[in-house]
Parts: sequence; structure tokens; C-alpha cells
Amino acid sequence: MKHFESIDPALLLSAYAQGIFPMADGADDPSVHWVEPRLRAILPLDGFRLSHSLKKTIVADRFRVTTDTAFADMVALCAEPAGDRPTTWINPVIKASYDRLFQIGHAHSVECWQEDELVGGLYGVSLGRAFFGESMVSRARDASKVALAHLVARLIAGGWKLLDCQFITPHLASLGAIEIRQADYLARLYSVLAGSEGAGAGAGAGAAVGSPPSPPFVAGDWGALDALGAADAPDFVAAGATGSPPGYVIAQLLTKTS
Repeated sequence: MKHFESIDPALLLSAYAQGIFPMADGADDPSVHWVEPRLRAILPLDGFRLSHSLKKTIVADRFRVTTDTAFADMVALCAEPAGDRPTTWINPVIKASYDRLFQIGHAHSVECWQEDELVGGLYGVSLGRAFFGESMVSRARDASKVALAHLVARLIAGGWKLLDCQFITPHLASLGAIEIRQADYLARLYSVLAGSEGAGAGAGAGAAVGSPPSPPFVAGDWGALDALGAADAPDFVAAGATGSPPGYVIAQLLTKTS
């Protein structure tokens, strides 16, 4: 266990580059520990499962979807206990640490709103062309699924090659997540950070794991989806890093790549 007020961003990013991430044992725990799972969940970006019912929900724009407009609120919502999870691993150290990453552009959130109420979404860490999903939450039916669909579309449009989900769950598996050995995950991660072609799709199985590559890493373009949305939907006005295109643009992109 390590006691921090917050984790230094350079240390935190270095840990992610080596396949390690921090967690707390509970929301009130003052400590964090470093985690390196034996089995790792990833969601192949060309393997997102867009069911007919989810596609209808996305196209109907049941939620107003934004990005990076309420990062701290999104983390706080993920940290709240709920009926399906009476406690979480997001403590004050985690909140402060990821807020620092957000301030320097290495963390992002996707938010789902009904009227002015935040009802679901997700947040995660971006390093090079790898995105590490940290937590997602739903306070309205399908909100987290819609947020994940918008995230996958944004990562595809922006050139990301790897979406890390940390641990497999039935919810994530239903959306296309798979589980691989940590050694295979590290081979994929190192290949993506090094900029190897095709790393997101095929690298990994049985590959030897070398040393993590050194920064700087070629970054994905978080705003590319907004430009695509503006081109495909003339009535869509991109709002810097805060907008998200209409649902039919998201559905079209996911349908083309799945």
C-alpha cells in the first residue's frame, strides 16, 4: 500500500506504459496499490457489438452526449455506491490523480445527459494511441452502453489502436470485450506505443515481451470525430472538445468498422 495525496502524473503515465494501474480497496481507503492483472480485458475497436436495440437508442439520441465537459463530476458519479455495487475503488487519491491527468490532456470523459442531469458515462486515460478505460456508470438504462459506443467511435476516428478495459465483466463481454493473458496484452501495448503498424489488431498472441518503449508517443486525435461529424452532418456544430456528433453518425461509423 502507498499513501499519496495524489500520484504524480509522470509516475502514473509511466505505470500505464508498463501495463500497471492504481486502485484503492474502497472509496474511504486512504491508500492505493498497483495492479497488474494476470488476465486483461480489451475491447477490439473493430469488434464492438452494436445490437439492433442499442443502435436504435443511439440513433434516437435518447441522451445528449458530451466529452470532457464534466470530468470531475463523471469521476464522482463513478465513485458513488449503487445497488449493484455498494462500494467502489475510487478514493480521494484516485480522484485527485486523474483530475491532474485531465488537466494535462491525458484523461478524458464521455458524459450522457438527460436534460441537465448527468445520468451516465465513463472516463479513462489516453497515452499514445492506447486508451485505458477506468470506470463507467449508468443511472439511466443504456447510458453506459451509449457512452462506450461514442468512445469507440471517437477512438476509431482518432486513430487509436488499443482500448484497455482492465477486467472482464459480463456487461463488457456483451459489447465485444475479450480477455487475454497479461503477457499478450503487454506485447500489444508496447507495439501500439512504439507505433508498430497493425498493433491493435494482431500483435500479442505468443509474442515475446520486451521493454516498454520510451516516450514521446504518437497521440490519437480526440477531436477527429467532431470534424467527421461536422462533415457528415451539416447541422452539427462542433463545440471544440465538448461536442459529440448525432447518433446516426456514431452508428454509421460503428457499422462500417464492425
